[in-house]
Amino acid sequence: MLFTSIILCLVLSSVSPSLSASNEFPKTGFITLPVKVDPTNHQYFTSIGIGTPRHNLNFAIDIEGNFLWYDCDSHYNSSSYNPVTCDSQKCPEASPCIGCNGFPIKPGCTNNTCGLDVVNPFADTIFSGDMGEDLLFLHDIKVPHSFVSGCTDSDRFTTPLLVGLPKGVRGILGLARTRLTLPIQISSLFNVPPKFTLCLPSSSKRANVGEIFIGGRPSSSISLAQTGFGSSTSDGYSFHVNSIHVDDKPVKFSTSLMSVNGKGIGGTKISTMSPFTVLHHSIYESFVRDFVKAAKDRKFKRVKSVHPFGACFDASTIGDRQVVPAISFVMEGRFGDEKYEIFGHNSMVEVKNGAMCLAFVDGGKDAKTAVVIGGHQLEDRILEFDLSTSVLSFSHSLLLHNASCSNPASF
Repeated sequence: MLFTSIILCLVLSSVSPSLSASNEFPKTGFITLPVKVDPTNHQYFTSIGIGTPRHNLNFAIDIEGNFLWYDCDSHYNSSSYNPVTCDSQKCPEASPCIGCNGFPIKPGCTNNTCGLDVVNPFADTIFSGDMGEDLLFLHDIKVPHSFVSGCTDSDRFTTPLLVGLPKGVRGILGLARTRLTLPIQISSLFNVPPKFTLCLPSSSKRANVGEIFIGGRPSSSISLAQTGFGSSTSDGYSFHVNSIHVDDKPVKFSTSLMSVNGKGIGGTKISTMSPFTVLHHSIYESFVRDFVKAAKDRKFKRVKSVHPFGACFDASTIGDRQVVPAISFVMEGRFGDEKYEIFGHNSMVEVKNGAMCLAFVDGGKDAKTAVVIGGHQLEDRILEFDLSTSVLSFSHSLLLHNASCSNPASF
């Protein structure tokens, strides 16, 4: 039984952190964070408690984010907050030293403080923030006040800090490969492996709950394929995809796009902030053409496209999504090629007027990354990121095992 006793408890609970969090690392060997998906913008979020008194805040999950940051506006305060000073060893060398002259001292407004660039990928600007230490309350553990995060006061900016994020979200939980992200700090504070596992819930039902496991994960009888990451100059998770197949037939396009060139253009990465997989225009055209041909062979009736999708079909001519043409990204594995397979539940999305669309988006001719694997194609599968070995272990869709991230059954 995979995840059964743990996840069922999470599904029955809310996203809010436990009120009885312990100072000791859980005996299970991992921390759990329940995950929900916003049905409006298809973004994933969790809730974390922070500060004294404890503020339970919702955080969008950004696998490319460099640290945890939150909006500590005029309504926020914490007596346990300690700003990281400019001369602290925790302050990165390139960080600016900032102050807050003329304003009341509080989190987000202190002097001689190490500055951080706070990034909301949906905003047109980078915001200045303070580096600070405070207590952190996760679902089943209280993290010491030495946990470092970013705090920025939205009242000080004319540009909206939280633009594009789900309603009620107050910041971003970054999970990139940097020393300030939650898995790395947890590893250092509790001497556990620097790894985390995503099991994102399907967005088809509002009540669905998935989870993040930090430091380890429940045992599983499901086999996991492996591929390496980390060759990119960014702190996110990039992979080498050799080819893309539709019904086991390779899609023809310029393979030079599948490797990052000297200008940092090309390659494949994962993004939890992109609702759907985005393909470079030259790949997208060939991919849609091949998918439509395979769908036509199955007698799917094509209908008018619904933005932002390029290929839509009459849902009544599809029936069971498992008959949809299979898609696979062929990746370099540790022991040969591995297939990241995408079936109907992850390749199609229901839209208006009885249409079902191919859930891939045209990134245009100027796309910097050839393939961005988005949230819809990540749902309902185990994705374990081992930061010590730079290895991603991934399962096929859990739906093939009559289970899911939000409703586990027998594995």
